[in-house]
Amino acid sequence: MTVAGKTRERRMVRPISKQRLRLWLRLLRSSRAIEARLRERLRTEFAITLPQFDAMAALARHESGMTMTELSRQLMVSNGNVTGIIDRLAAEKLVLRQAPASDRRSYIVRLTPKGASQFSTMAKAHEIWIDELLVEINALEAETLIERLDGLVRRARNGEARP
Repeated sequence: MTVAGKTRERRMVRPISKQRLRLWLRLLRSSRAIEARLRERLRTEFAITLPQFDAMAALARHESGMTMTELSRQLMVSNGNVTGIIDRLAAEKLVLRQAPASDRRSYIVRLTPKGASQFSTMAKAHEIWIDELLVEINALEAETLIERLDGLVRRARNGEARP
């Protein structure tokens, strides 16, 4: 029997629970590898961190701005983390913080014109980098994976498990 045949045979004998565990580990490893590559590219090409990019992306989707609390929920990080990220972006004049007249305790954050312009440039580069990293996945495979992973996320968030 060939090496490939033995490998296939070993895979077929594994219980599905072991296969699913291997899949989870591969998903995690893939995600971390892609994230590491993106962090490096953002740092070297734009002198920005991935959390700063993510905050700018969220703000780009909400042109009228967001409260710091809304932003922290969207980014799934603490208010303290968002404050540090926004402080650094504000220092670079990429975002603007304004206290609404109705509530002086909160802030509305939005991209400045400079921030919107720089984010547009970064977003285009980001899309190209992702496309390059996932080049081996065709359109049909991508759509199938998106649907399956969306279902997985939905079930995980709802505490559901398929029988």
